[in-house]
Amino acid sequence: MTRKIIMDSDEIKRALNRMTFEMIEQNKGGADIVIVGIRTGGAPLSQRIKDRIKVIEGVDVPIGVLDINLYRDDWSKLSSNPIVKKTSVPQPINDKTLILVDDVIYTGRTTRAALEAIMDMGRPRKIQLAALVDRGRRELPIQPDFTGVCFATSSDERVNVFLEEIDGKDEVVLEKNS
Repeated sequence: MTRKIIMDSDEIKRALNRMTFEMIEQNKGGADIVIVGIRTGGAPLSQRIKDRIKVIEGVDVPIGVLDINLYRDDWSKLSSNPIVKKTSVPQPINDKTLILVDDVIYTGRTTRAALEAIMDMGRPRKIQLAALVDRGRRELPIQPDFTGVCFATSSDERVNVFLEEIDGKDEVVLEKNS
């Protein structure tokens, strides 16, 4: 297996800083923003973005974590008993700009499931998508509004995002079976 580091810790920090500034600019501040991280990798990334908005704008935006396992279109293929973890989305989300955060966007199916879950909880004014890594090869017409890095991958490659809060290090790695 070949392994290539796509982003190191400093590159991840710079990408999140840039993405946060873009979010603030597009939304004219942070006052009406709610940030929701898609479990697992989106949760710590959403906290980091929240912390940056607090420093930049002085606004303490509400954040939440979303588990989309029961909304996946392939959950029955993965397991007859999917493990559902806690979802905590700040209320109310109605008439807010909700920013969904994920570590990697690939086919778009995870985002579709997240959109369905969010719509069961309320009706945001607008939903935006932030992804640290966009690896292309979409199966659904879903595109992120904010992206850390974009690069095309083949179907036999994997993108692994390691985050300090989960893995003890910050790194994005591209792996390919030899």
